[in-house]
Amino acid sequence: MITLERTSVVNFENAIRGARNPMNSWNRMDSSFDEKGNFVFGPNDLDLAKRLCKAGNDHRKFIRQIFISVDITAPIYWWKEYDTYKVGTVANSTSTMHKIHSKPFEMDDFSHDHLTEEGEALLKKIVDELEVIRLKYVETKDKALWYSMIQLLPEGYNQMRTCTFSYENAVAMFGARCNHKLKEWHTFCKWVTELPYMTEFFPDMEGYEP
Repeated sequence: MITLERTSVVNFENAIRGARNPMNSWNRMDSSFDEKGNFVFGPNDLDLAKRLCKAGNDHRKFIRQIFISVDITAPIYWWKEYDTYKVGTVANSTSTMHKIHSKPFEMDDFSHDHLTEEGEALLKKIVDELEVIRLKYVETKDKALWYSMIQLLPEGYNQMRTCTFSYENAVAMFGARCNHKLKEWHTFCKWVTELPYMTEFFPDMEGYEP
């Protein structure tokens, strides 16, 4: 299970203006903002952006200056793979260290959408036992009980992080993970294709279906 919410994309204008610096072609800029404040590429700017992206990584530097912020909720096993892409990214996560005891444990705190019937039953037992330990910890503040919660926590436990990264990061993740066996990556990659102008910049992404 993975959800991507509250997506924000910024800095198109500065990025494309910077892309024109090498040729001093700022007079050809024709982009604008619509009545809702959304950046709209003009024909000249979009043509330049597409040509730079087609020319390869060395030429598409401007997409490193287009920034994405998004709240991602995903299981720990997915976050371990996402952390491969730490270069140029930032994330603030909800804290298991500080807040793991602050609410009852429930099944939906964990990704269980691909479990077998037997796996579902086993997870239910683990969740029930974690709740017993949590209640004892809340009552006693015994640190050994807190450690028990941390160390027994399954990798399917869902964590939310507010993540910031560039279009270049997103393109790299798409290329590396679009055919991954984890379904969570398929959902993520589909989201990447739906970012503003992404498929215009990278037509090969058009029509991506996991």
